Amino acid sequence: MPNMSMNKTPVKEQDPNVRNKNFLEVNLGYTDEEAREEAARCLNCKNPLCMEGCPVSVPIPAFIQKVLEGDNAGAYATISTANALPAVCGRVCPQESQCEGRCIRGKKGEPVGIGRLERYVADWAIKNGTKGADLAPANGKRVAVIGSGPSGLTCAGELAKKGYDVTIFEAFHVAGGVLSYGIPEFRLPKSIVEKEVSNLEKMGVKIELNVVVGKTVTIDELLEEEGFDAVFIGSGAGLPQFLKIPGEGLVGIFSANEYLTRINLMKAYLPDNPTPIYKSEKVVVVGGGNVAMDAARSSKRMGADVHIVYRRGEEELPARKEEVHHAKEEGIVFDLLCNPVRINGDEKGRVKSVTCIRMELGEPDEKGRRRPVPIEGSEFDIEADTVIVSIGTSPNPLIRTTTEGLEANKHGCITTAEDGSTSREGIFCGGDAATGAATVILAMGAGKRAAKSIDEYLSNK
Repeated sequence: MPNMSMNKTPVKEQDPNVRNKNFLEVNLGYTDEEAREEAARCLNCKNPLCMEGCPVSVPIPAFIQKVLEGDNAGAYATISTANALPAVCGRVCPQESQCEGRCIRGKKGEPVGIGRLERYVADWAIKNGTKGADLAPANGKRVAVIGSGPSGLTCAGELAKKGYDVTIFEAFHVAGGVLSYGIPEFRLPKSIVEKEVSNLEKMGVKIELNVVVGKTVTIDELLEEEGFDAVFIGSGAGLPQFLKIPGEGLVGIFSANEYLTRINLMKAYLPDNPTPIYKSEKVVVVGGGNVAMDAARSSKRMGADVHIVYRRGEEELPARKEEVHHAKEEGIVFDLLCNPVRINGDEKGRVKSVTCIRMELGEPDEKGRRRPVPIEGSEFDIEADTVIVSIGTSPNPLIRTTTEGLEANKHGCITTAEDGSTSREGIFCGGDAATGAATVILAMGAGKRAAKSIDEYLSNK
Protein backbone atom coordinates (compact mmCIF):
# COMPACT_ATOMS: atom_id res chain seq x y z
CA MET A 1 0.00 0.00 0.00
CA PRO A 2 1.35 3.45 -0.85
CA ASN A 3 2.03 5.84 2.00
CA MET A 4 -0.30 8.77 1.33
CA SER A 5 1.05 10.98 4.12
CA MET A 6 1.20 14.62 3.04
CA ASN A 7 4.54 15.08 4.81
CA LYS A 8 8.01 13.61 4.39
CA THR A 9 9.14 11.04 6.91
CA PRO A 10 11.08 13.16 9.43
CA VAL A 11 14.85 12.77 9.64
CA LYS A 12 16.66 13.09 12.94
CA GLU A 13 19.03 16.04 13.46
CA GLN A 14 21.45 17.18 16.13
CA ASP A 15 19.97 19.67 18.57
CA PRO A 16 20.77 23.22 17.34
CA ASN A 17 22.36 24.28 20.63
CA VAL A 18 24.62 21.24 20.57
CA ARG A 19 25.58 21.19 16.90
CA ASN A 20 26.50 24.89 16.77
CA LYS A 21 29.48 23.97 18.92
CA ASN A 22 30.74 20.99 16.91
CA PHE A 23 31.53 20.03 13.31
CA LEU A 24 29.65 16.71 13.33
CA GLU A 25 27.00 16.13 10.69
CA VAL A 26 23.70 17.93 11.37
CA ASN A 27 21.42 15.50 9.54
CA LEU A 28 21.64 11.96 10.95
CA GLY A 29 19.99 10.16 8.03
CA TYR A 30 17.20 7.59 7.72
CA THR A 31 17.03 4.21 9.41
CA ASP A 32 16.01 1.20 7.27
CA GLU A 33 12.43 1.49 8.48
CA GLU A 34 12.24 5.24 7.88
CA ALA A 35 13.68 4.86 4.37
CA ARG A 36 11.08 2.23 3.41
CA GLU A 37 8.33 4.38 4.92
CA GLU A 38 9.41 7.34 2.78
CA ALA A 39 9.91 5.17 -0.32
CA ALA A 40 6.27 4.08 0.00
CA ARG A 41 5.23 7.72 -0.66
CA CYS A 42 6.53 7.47 -4.26
CA LEU A 43 3.69 6.95 -6.75
CA ASN A 44 6.05 5.41 -9.35
CA CYS A 45 4.63 7.72 -12.02
CA LYS A 46 4.53 6.53 -15.63
CA ASN A 47 5.87 9.95 -16.63
CA PRO A 48 8.37 10.71 -13.83
CA LEU A 49 8.76 14.49 -13.83
CA CYS A 50 11.34 14.14 -11.05
CA MET A 51 13.82 12.72 -13.57
CA GLU A 52 13.35 15.75 -15.81
CA GLY A 53 14.47 17.91 -12.88
CA CYS A 54 17.67 15.90 -12.28
CA PRO A 55 20.74 17.26 -14.12
CA VAL A 56 22.30 13.76 -14.27
CA SER A 57 19.03 11.87 -15.00
CA VAL A 58 19.08 9.43 -12.07
CA PRO A 59 16.34 6.75 -12.56
CA ILE A 60 14.55 8.01 -9.47
CA PRO A 61 11.35 5.91 -9.34
CA ALA A 62 13.34 2.77 -10.14
CA PHE A 63 15.82 3.20 -7.28
CA ILE A 64 13.07 4.19 -4.83
CA GLN A 65 11.15 1.01 -5.73
CA LYS A 66 14.25 -1.01 -4.89
CA VAL A 67 14.44 0.71 -1.49
CA LEU A 68 10.78 -0.14 -0.88
CA GLU A 69 11.52 -3.78 -1.69
CA GLY A 70 14.48 -3.79 0.72
CA ASP A 71 16.94 -4.25 -2.16
CA ASN A 72 19.48 -1.56 -1.23
CA ALA A 73 22.20 -3.12 -3.38
CA GLY A 74 19.88 -2.94 -6.39
CA ALA A 75 18.99 0.65 -5.51
CA TYR A 76 22.69 1.61 -5.43
CA ALA A 77 23.36 -0.15 -8.73
CA THR A 78 20.44 1.75 -10.27
CA ILE A 79 21.68 5.14 -9.02
CA SER A 80 25.25 4.32 -10.12
CA THR A 81 24.19 4.02 -13.75
CA ALA A 82 23.72 7.81 -13.75
CA ASN A 83 25.42 9.33 -10.71
CA ALA A 84 29.08 8.86 -9.74
CA LEU A 85 28.72 10.71 -6.40
CA PRO A 86 25.41 9.72 -4.76
CA ALA A 87 26.56 10.17 -1.15
CA VAL A 88 27.58 13.72 -2.01
CA CYS A 89 24.43 14.57 -3.97
CA GLY A 90 22.17 13.17 -1.28
CA ARG A 91 23.63 15.75 1.10
CA VAL A 92 24.29 18.94 -0.85
CA CYS A 93 22.05 18.97 -3.95
CA PRO A 94 19.26 21.58 -4.01
CA GLN A 95 16.63 18.89 -4.50
CA GLU A 96 13.85 21.33 -3.64
CA SER A 97 14.44 23.21 -6.90
CA GLN A 98 15.27 20.15 -9.03
CA CYS A 99 13.99 16.58 -8.67
CA GLU A 100 11.77 17.20 -5.63
CA GLY A 101 10.60 20.47 -7.14
CA ARG A 102 9.00 18.46 -9.97
CA CYS A 103 7.56 15.65 -7.80
CA ILE A 104 3.80 15.26 -8.22
CA ARG A 105 3.37 14.65 -4.49
CA GLY A 106 4.56 18.20 -3.90
CA LYS A 107 1.40 19.65 -5.45
CA LYS A 108 -0.77 18.77 -2.43
CA GLY A 109 1.83 18.32 0.28
CA GLU A 110 5.55 17.72 0.58
CA PRO A 111 7.39 15.97 -2.26
CA VAL A 112 9.00 12.57 -1.79
CA GLY A 113 12.33 12.93 0.08
CA ILE A 114 14.41 11.93 -2.93
CA GLY A 115 17.62 13.45 -1.58
CA ARG A 116 17.23 11.75 1.79
CA LEU A 117 16.63 8.40 0.08
CA GLU A 118 19.63 8.83 -2.22
CA ARG A 119 21.83 9.58 0.78
CA TYR A 120 20.41 6.55 2.62
CA VAL A 121 21.24 4.22 -0.28
CA ALA A 122 24.73 5.66 -0.79
CA ASP A 123 25.57 5.46 2.91
CA TRP A 124 24.31 1.87 3.02
CA ALA A 125 26.53 1.04 0.04
CA ILE A 126 29.60 2.62 1.67
CA LYS A 127 28.97 0.69 4.89
CA ASN A 128 28.44 -2.61 3.07
CA GLY A 129 31.09 -2.25 0.35
CA THR A 130 28.65 -2.60 -2.52
CA LYS A 131 30.10 -2.67 -6.03
CA GLY A 132 29.15 0.11 -8.46
CA ALA A 133 28.72 0.05 -12.22
CA ASP A 134 30.61 -2.41 -14.44
CA LEU A 135 33.53 -1.20 -16.58
CA ALA A 136 33.98 -1.65 -20.30
CA PRO A 137 37.26 -3.21 -21.54
CA ALA A 138 40.20 -0.79 -21.82
CA ASN A 139 40.22 0.98 -25.20
CA GLY A 140 43.82 2.32 -25.06
CA LYS A 141 42.85 6.00 -25.21
CA ARG A 142 43.98 8.52 -22.59
CA VAL A 143 42.09 11.52 -21.21
CA ALA A 144 43.43 14.19 -18.83
CA VAL A 145 40.95 15.76 -16.40
CA ILE A 146 41.95 19.07 -14.79
CA GLY A 147 40.43 19.47 -11.34
CA SER A 148 38.99 16.90 -8.96
CA GLY A 149 35.81 18.76 -8.04
CA PRO A 150 32.33 17.48 -8.90
CA SER A 151 32.57 18.06 -12.67
CA GLY A 152 36.05 16.51 -12.92
CA LEU A 153 35.21 13.48 -10.76
CA THR A 154 32.00 12.86 -12.72
CA CYS A 155 33.69 13.17 -16.10
CA ALA A 156 36.50 10.85 -14.98
CA GLY A 157 34.06 8.27 -13.65
CA GLU A 158 31.93 8.26 -16.80
CA LEU A 159 35.00 7.86 -19.02
CA ALA A 160 36.49 5.11 -16.84
CA LYS A 161 33.25 3.15 -17.18
CA LYS A 162 33.67 3.38 -20.96
CA GLY A 163 37.20 1.95 -20.85
CA TYR A 164 39.32 5.12 -21.02
CA ASP A 165 42.64 5.57 -19.22
CA VAL A 166 41.91 8.68 -17.13
CA THR A 167 44.28 10.84 -15.08
CA ILE A 168 43.02 13.67 -12.87
CA PHE A 169 45.38 16.59 -12.18
CA GLU A 170 44.57 18.40 -8.92
CA ALA A 171 46.25 21.61 -7.73
CA PHE A 172 45.67 20.96 -4.02
CA HIS A 173 47.26 18.26 -1.84
CA VAL A 174 43.86 16.55 -1.40
CA ALA A 175 41.36 15.47 -4.05
CA GLY A 176 37.74 16.62 -4.05
CA GLY A 177 37.90 20.26 -5.11
CA VAL A 178 35.10 22.34 -3.58
CA LEU A 179 33.74 19.19 -1.93
CA SER A 180 36.90 19.13 0.20
CA TYR A 181 37.80 22.80 0.64
CA GLY A 182 34.44 24.55 0.40
CA ILE A 183 31.68 22.53 2.06
CA PRO A 184 31.92 22.16 5.84
CA GLU A 185 32.25 18.86 7.65
CA PHE A 186 28.82 19.26 9.27
CA ARG A 187 27.18 19.27 5.83
CA LEU A 188 29.49 16.91 3.97
CA PRO A 189 31.91 14.77 6.01
CA LYS A 190 35.30 14.52 4.32
CA SER A 191 35.26 10.75 4.88
CA ILE A 192 32.38 10.63 2.38
CA VAL A 193 34.37 12.58 -0.22
CA GLU A 194 37.41 10.35 0.37
CA LYS A 195 35.26 7.25 -0.15
CA GLU A 196 33.81 8.57 -3.41
CA VAL A 197 37.32 9.42 -4.64
CA SER A 198 38.52 5.96 -3.59
CA ASN A 199 35.72 4.38 -5.62
CA LEU A 200 37.01 6.17 -8.72
CA GLU A 201 40.55 4.98 -8.05
CA LYS A 202 39.22 1.42 -7.81
CA MET A 203 37.82 1.97 -11.31
CA GLY A 204 41.35 2.73 -12.51
CA VAL A 205 41.28 6.53 -12.41
CA LYS A 206 44.71 7.94 -11.51
CA ILE A 207 44.96 11.15 -9.44
CA GLU A 208 48.05 13.37 -9.46
CA LEU A 209 48.03 15.93 -6.64
CA ASN A 210 49.92 19.24 -6.33
CA VAL A 211 49.83 19.79 -10.10
CA VAL A 212 48.92 23.36 -11.09
CA VAL A 213 48.00 23.14 -14.77
CA GLY A 214 49.27 26.31 -16.41
CA LYS A 215 52.40 26.32 -14.24
CA THR A 216 53.51 22.74 -13.50
CA VAL A 217 52.38 21.63 -16.94
CA THR A 218 50.32 23.22 -19.71
CA ILE A 219 47.39 21.75 -21.59
CA ASP A 220 49.40 21.83 -24.80
CA GLU A 221 52.13 19.78 -23.12
CA LEU A 222 49.55 17.25 -21.94
CA LEU A 223 48.29 16.83 -25.51
CA GLU A 224 51.56 17.10 -27.43
CA GLU A 225 54.17 15.63 -25.06
CA GLU A 226 52.35 13.54 -22.46
CA GLY A 227 50.31 11.58 -24.99
CA PHE A 228 46.77 12.42 -23.89
CA ASP A 229 44.11 12.21 -26.59
CA ALA A 230 41.71 14.72 -25.02
CA VAL A 231 41.50 17.09 -22.04
CA PHE A 232 38.57 18.05 -19.82
CA ILE A 233 38.82 21.30 -17.84
CA GLY A 234 36.89 21.14 -14.58
CA SER A 235 38.96 23.61 -12.58
CA GLY A 236 36.03 25.42 -10.97
CA ALA A 237 35.66 29.08 -10.04
CA GLY A 238 37.89 29.73 -7.08
CA LEU A 239 38.85 33.38 -7.62
CA PRO A 240 36.95 35.45 -5.02
CA GLN A 241 35.28 38.80 -5.56
CA PHE A 242 35.51 41.57 -2.98
CA LEU A 243 33.35 44.52 -1.96
CA LYS A 244 35.64 47.35 -3.14
CA ILE A 245 34.72 49.59 -0.21
CA PRO A 246 36.94 51.60 2.18
CA GLY A 247 38.67 49.52 4.84
CA GLU A 248 38.81 46.25 2.91
CA GLY A 249 42.56 45.98 3.52
CA LEU A 250 42.29 45.80 7.32
CA VAL A 251 43.46 42.80 9.33
CA GLY A 252 40.59 40.37 9.90
CA ILE A 253 39.06 40.32 6.42
CA PHE A 254 38.75 37.02 4.55
CA SER A 255 37.20 35.79 1.36
CA ALA A 256 34.79 32.97 2.13
CA ASN A 257 36.99 30.68 0.02
CA GLU A 258 40.06 31.31 2.17
CA TYR A 259 38.17 31.03 5.44
CA LEU A 260 36.45 27.78 4.48
CA THR A 261 39.65 26.29 3.04
CA ARG A 262 41.43 26.88 6.34
CA ILE A 263 38.50 25.39 8.26
CA ASN A 264 37.66 22.43 5.99
CA LEU A 265 40.74 21.32 4.11
CA MET A 266 43.34 22.41 6.65
CA LYS A 267 41.20 21.49 9.70
CA ALA A 268 41.73 24.72 11.62
CA TYR A 269 38.75 23.77 13.81
CA LEU A 270 40.82 21.09 15.56
CA PRO A 271 42.28 22.61 18.76
CA ASP A 272 45.81 21.24 18.29
CA ASN A 273 46.02 21.74 14.52
CA PRO A 274 48.89 24.03 13.38
CA THR A 275 46.79 25.70 10.67
CA PRO A 276 46.45 29.40 11.62
CA ILE A 277 42.98 30.92 11.71
CA TYR A 278 41.83 34.26 13.06
CA LYS A 279 40.16 33.59 16.43
CA SER A 280 37.06 35.74 16.14
CA GLU A 281 34.52 36.92 18.68
CA LYS A 282 32.21 38.92 16.39
CA VAL A 283 31.91 38.01 12.71
CA VAL A 284 30.05 39.72 9.87
CA VAL A 285 29.46 37.56 6.78
CA VAL A 286 28.51 39.53 3.67
CA GLY A 287 26.35 37.59 1.20
CA GLY A 288 23.27 35.38 1.11
CA GLY A 289 24.21 32.23 -0.81
CA ASN A 290 25.06 28.73 0.36
CA VAL A 291 28.74 29.66 0.73
CA ALA A 292 27.78 32.55 3.01
CA MET A 293 25.70 30.14 5.14
CA ASP A 294 28.65 27.72 5.30
CA ALA A 295 31.03 30.48 6.40
CA ALA A 296 28.59 31.83 8.98
CA ARG A 297 27.78 28.43 10.46
CA SER A 298 31.49 27.54 10.57
CA SER A 299 32.26 30.81 12.37
CA LYS A 300 29.55 30.06 14.91
CA ARG A 301 31.13 26.69 15.59
CA MET A 302 34.48 28.41 16.09
CA GLY A 303 32.90 30.33 18.96
CA ALA A 304 31.89 33.68 17.42
CA ASP A 305 28.71 35.72 17.47
CA VAL A 306 27.74 35.91 13.79
CA HIS A 307 25.72 38.34 11.66
CA ILE A 308 24.83 37.73 8.00
CA VAL A 309 24.45 40.96 6.03
CA TYR A 310 22.50 40.68 2.76
CA ARG A 311 21.24 43.51 0.60
CA ARG A 312 17.90 41.92 -0.31
CA GLY A 313 15.11 40.36 1.78
CA GLU A 314 14.56 36.81 3.01
CA GLU A 315 12.50 35.78 -0.03
CA GLU A 316 15.42 36.74 -2.27
CA LEU A 317 18.10 34.82 -0.32
CA PRO A 318 19.79 32.55 -2.89
CA ALA A 319 20.80 29.95 -0.26
CA ARG A 320 18.80 26.76 0.19
CA LYS A 321 15.88 27.23 2.57
CA GLU A 322 17.15 24.31 4.64
CA GLU A 323 20.52 26.02 5.15
CA VAL A 324 18.85 29.31 6.14
CA HIS A 325 16.59 27.42 8.56
CA HIS A 326 19.56 25.64 10.12
CA ALA A 327 21.54 28.88 10.42
CA LYS A 328 18.67 30.60 12.25
CA GLU A 329 18.24 27.61 14.57
CA GLU A 330 21.94 27.82 15.41
CA GLY A 331 21.67 31.42 16.58
CA ILE A 332 22.99 33.34 13.57
CA VAL A 333 21.54 36.86 13.19
CA PHE A 334 20.27 37.93 9.74
CA ASP A 335 20.59 41.64 8.91
CA LEU A 336 18.54 41.72 5.71
CA LEU A 337 17.97 44.64 3.35
CA CYS A 338 21.36 46.00 4.46
CA ASN A 339 24.59 46.60 2.59
CA PRO A 340 28.12 47.38 3.89
CA VAL A 341 29.52 50.74 2.81
CA ARG A 342 32.66 50.92 4.97
CA ILE A 343 34.78 48.72 7.24
CA ASN A 344 36.20 50.56 10.23
CA GLY A 345 39.48 49.74 11.95
CA ASP A 346 41.18 50.36 15.26
CA GLU A 347 44.56 51.99 15.89
CA LYS A 348 46.34 48.69 15.12
CA GLY A 349 44.74 48.33 11.70
CA ARG A 350 42.30 45.60 12.73
CA VAL A 351 38.59 45.39 11.96
CA LYS A 352 36.48 47.14 14.62
CA SER A 353 33.05 47.49 13.00
CA VAL A 354 31.15 47.49 9.71
CA THR A 355 29.09 50.48 8.65
CA CYS A 356 25.97 49.37 6.75
CA ILE A 357 23.15 51.22 5.05
CA ARG A 358 19.56 50.01 4.98
CA MET A 359 18.05 49.14 1.61
CA GLU A 360 14.64 48.87 0.00
CA LEU A 361 13.71 46.90 -3.11
CA GLY A 362 13.13 48.97 -6.23
CA GLU A 363 12.54 48.07 -9.88
CA PRO A 364 13.63 44.66 -11.27
CA ASP A 365 17.15 44.37 -12.73
CA GLU A 366 18.14 42.58 -15.95
CA LYS A 367 17.69 39.19 -14.23
CA GLY A 368 14.19 40.04 -13.04
CA ARG A 369 15.18 40.55 -9.39
CA ARG A 370 14.11 43.76 -7.67
CA ARG A 371 17.13 46.00 -7.38
CA PRO A 372 18.13 47.06 -3.84
CA VAL A 373 18.17 50.84 -3.38
CA PRO A 374 19.93 52.59 -0.43
CA ILE A 375 17.81 54.54 2.05
CA GLU A 376 19.52 57.88 2.58
CA GLY A 377 20.56 58.61 6.15
CA SER A 378 20.00 55.05 7.43
CA GLU A 379 23.62 54.10 8.17
CA PHE A 380 24.38 52.06 11.28
CA ASP A 381 27.35 50.09 12.65
CA ILE A 382 27.71 46.40 13.46
CA GLU A 383 30.55 45.63 15.87
CA ALA A 384 32.97 43.06 14.40
CA ASP A 385 36.54 41.85 14.54
CA THR A 386 36.22 39.71 11.39
CA VAL A 387 34.52 40.20 8.02
CA ILE A 388 34.02 37.28 5.64
CA VAL A 389 33.13 38.30 2.08
CA SER A 390 30.93 35.87 0.15
CA ILE A 391 29.59 37.72 -2.87
CA GLY A 392 30.69 35.37 -5.64
CA THR A 393 33.68 33.89 -7.42
CA SER A 394 35.02 33.62 -10.95
CA PRO A 395 37.36 31.17 -12.73
CA ASN A 396 41.10 31.55 -12.23
CA PRO A 397 42.55 32.93 -15.51
CA LEU A 398 45.68 30.72 -15.36
CA ILE A 399 44.45 27.93 -17.65
CA ARG A 400 42.86 30.07 -20.35
CA THR A 401 45.83 32.47 -20.47
CA THR A 402 48.35 29.63 -20.90
CA THR A 403 46.39 27.74 -23.58
CA GLU A 404 46.59 29.11 -27.11
CA GLY A 405 43.25 29.60 -28.86
CA LEU A 406 41.04 28.86 -25.85
CA GLU A 407 38.22 31.41 -25.94
CA ALA A 408 36.53 32.88 -22.85
CA ASN A 409 33.68 35.32 -22.24
CA LYS A 410 33.85 38.72 -20.53
CA HIS A 411 33.45 37.07 -17.11
CA GLY A 412 36.52 34.89 -17.63
CA CYS A 413 34.50 31.69 -18.13
CA ILE A 414 35.76 29.34 -20.84
CA THR A 415 33.38 29.39 -23.78
CA THR A 416 31.74 26.02 -24.49
CA ALA A 417 29.09 24.54 -26.73
CA GLU A 418 26.17 22.63 -25.17
CA ASP A 419 28.18 19.40 -25.36
CA GLY A 420 31.15 20.90 -23.46
CA SER A 421 33.44 21.32 -26.47
CA THR A 422 35.58 24.47 -26.60
CA SER A 423 37.20 26.54 -29.33
CA ARG A 424 40.14 24.10 -29.31
CA GLU A 425 39.76 20.64 -30.81
CA GLY A 426 40.20 17.92 -28.21
CA ILE A 427 39.68 20.28 -25.26
CA PHE A 428 36.40 20.17 -23.35
CA CYS A 429 35.18 22.10 -20.31
CA GLY A 430 32.34 22.03 -17.80
CA GLY A 431 31.17 23.13 -14.39
CA ASP A 432 32.03 26.45 -12.78
CA ALA A 433 35.00 27.01 -15.11
CA ALA A 434 32.45 27.36 -17.92
CA THR A 435 29.41 28.80 -16.12
CA GLY A 436 30.78 30.63 -13.12
CA ALA A 437 29.83 29.57 -9.59
CA ALA A 438 26.84 27.19 -9.58
CA THR A 439 25.70 24.04 -7.77
CA VAL A 440 27.48 20.72 -7.33
CA ILE A 441 24.86 18.79 -9.29
CA LEU A 442 24.94 21.21 -12.26
CA ALA A 443 28.72 20.78 -12.39
CA MET A 444 28.23 17.02 -12.31
CA GLY A 445 25.72 17.24 -15.16
CA ALA A 446 28.26 19.22 -17.21
CA GLY A 447 30.96 16.63 -16.49
CA LYS A 448 28.64 13.84 -17.59
CA ARG A 449 27.71 15.60 -20.86
CA ALA A 450 31.36 16.32 -21.59
CA ALA A 451 32.31 12.68 -21.02
CA LYS A 452 29.72 11.65 -23.60
CA SER A 453 31.11 14.23 -26.04
CA ILE A 454 34.71 13.12 -25.44
CA ASP A 455 33.71 9.52 -26.08
CA GLU A 456 32.02 10.49 -29.35
CA TYR A 457 34.98 12.67 -30.36
CA LEU A 458 37.59 9.99 -29.73
CA SER A 459 35.45 7.21 -31.20
CA ASN A 460 35.17 9.16 -34.46
CA LYS A 461 38.74 10.45 -34.52
